[in-house]
Amino acid sequence: MKRAAELAVAVAALVTTGLLWTGHGLGNRQRGHATADLAALRAPPAPALKVGRALPLGRDRYRSRWTIVGIPTAAHAQPALSSAVVARLRVSAPEGTPNLLSVLGTRTGRDSRLWVEVRVPVLPDGTVGWVLRRSPGPYETVDTHLVVDRERYRVTLYRRGRIVFSANAGVGTDAWPTPAGEFAVRSELTRYASPFYGPVAFGTTARSAVLTDWPEGGFVGIHGTDEPQLLPGRVSHGCIRLRDPDILRLARLMPVGTPLTIR
Repeated sequence: MKRAAELAVAVAALVTTGLLWTGHGLGNRQRGHATADLAALRAPPAPALKVGRALPLGRDRYRSRWTIVGIPTAAHAQPALSSAVVARLRVSAPEGTPNLLSVLGTRTGRDSRLWVEVRVPVLPDGTVGWVLRRSPGPYETVDTHLVVDRERYRVTLYRRGRIVFSANAGVGTDAWPTPAGEFAVRSELTRYASPFYGPVAFGTTARSAVLTDWPEGGFVGIHGTDEPQLLPGRVSHGCIRLRDPDILRLARLMPVGTPLTIR
């Protein structure tokens, strides 16, 4: 009996060995197919984009940032909710366009919130305020700068520090002066097109302490004129007037958000 059992085990071992040798074993079948499938696969392609480490943005003295009011908010005197409110900012400017703000800088307040320093379009001119970063929209940038010289009655547009446009202009009279300071061009408008305003006009964040000839009143516009013979000179109620061909040329060169210096 013992010898018969040993013989049976030996026969079973021979059969199993034969099956594995001829490729009918289950383990060999799986291994063979897996090897063939892997050989058929192509190597993965090289990544199309390689993300590097984050780097700080470089400073560019010709580039300025601006944004718009995304949700109604208060501008504070300091980057803290407990500080005085210097202005209440709406989403829309008086002309019905987005309410544009020049961005001067950012700071994390003591409350660990991020604040943005902006020029506020209120009197007195030159008012600066702080708004929570969640209130304004994304930042935009420009590399232009418009300068109005009230003594020389001259408007000059710079791009990256070089003059690309210059023309004679009309400014406010002594009774209705064009205010001096740092402002921004916040809108380009064609719906005011008329003989008086010319084919195109620009709204700005400059405010006058007296009524101007701008349709919304109190703000300074840059527009054409139906009396070009009066230019250059002190001829307006505070707005800046250009001859129609000049305002059209300026419109082709100057984007919204351009800083405006009136001196």
